[in-house]
Amino acid sequence: MSGPAAGEVLVRIEAAGLCHSDLSVVNGSRPRPVPMLLGHEAAGIVEGVGLGVDAGLVGRRVVMTFLPRCGQCEACLTEGKLPCSAGSRSNEQGILLGGSSHLTRGGERVAHHLGVSGFATYAVVDHRSVVPVGADVPPTIAALLGCAVLTGGGALLNAGRITSESSVAIVGLGGVGMAGLLAALATGCRSVIAVDAQESKLDLARQWGATAAYTPEEALERSVAVDVVLEAAGHPRAFETAFRLLGLGGTLVTVGLPAPGAVSSIEPLRLTAKAQSIVGSYLGSAVPQRDIPVFEQLWREGKLPLERLVSRQISLDEINEGMDALASGSGIRQVITFESTESERK
Repeated sequence: MSGPAAGEVLVRIEAAGLCHSDLSVVNGSRPRPVPMLLGHEAAGIVEGVGLGVDAGLVGRRVVMTFLPRCGQCEACLTEGKLPCSAGSRSNEQGILLGGSSHLTRGGERVAHHLGVSGFATYAVVDHRSVVPVGADVPPTIAALLGCAVLTGGGALLNAGRITSESSVAIVGLGGVGMAGLLAALATGCRSVIAVDAQESKLDLARQWGATAAYTPEEALERSVAVDVVLEAAGHPRAFETAFRLLGLGGTLVTVGLPAPGAVSSIEPLRLTAKAQSIVGSYLGSAVPQRDIPVFEQLWREGKLPLERLVSRQISLDEINEGMDALASGSGIRQVITFESTESERK
């Protein structure tokens, strides 16, 4: 790996979460250029900067985000509603936002994953892919801010526009869904209903403060009807369930990434007759530099207990076992933690 060029930073990775967006590259449901170094939910310490980057970043802990924003395209002018055109293009190509590529293996180019490639001890990333956080934020918490929290919590706040008067349902209680649940509770929503097929996750949701927790069948049998539904399962049947949980004037915010070609069936008449809407939200419709400090402060004030999301800490050597656990749906968020020595840093 080469060092940071102009506009880039070198980050020593401290923690990286395992997310379905990583697994989807492994199982082929999200085609990406290969070989690719995975990992997109990560945090670490800046150890070097390229030309044009504030030297004050060196030594700071940063959150790495998987969709850098150029700040200049028409999409960036939508304040997070649309994903950055340049960032999306570079992610699809497996390069950094500035157009560079730093990874090789045996002389062969290795693609960057979503501008991060956090399953490694070090990463060179574009400076627009990092957001500094306070030294009091532990690495595991900082990593979660970059994907699970920004996606799940951001989707509810930015796209769902939840308030203390909102009734909310979360369909799919993985890392993103549970982060959304915690964000809804932190907002003080009048009711927060958790929906998942796994009873163990429903039990956790109840313990964390959910108003109610149901299997999909139970939720439909009880005719649940809420203002905002977050669909975070990434499955066509989950999308159908989420749509059926909407009340009058309700909004379905979907962040799940089903396999290409997956098809859901809904009753379009409901959209008109009940004044309902469906909104797609990528990266929680967030502007990371704006939104990460908001969630950071909520955590600092004790309103957003993100420690609960970490179901297991593993080493990089255990990543295959972690991917298997992720595929089985067990746990909430597994986080790889890195221990570096002074010799490794030099």
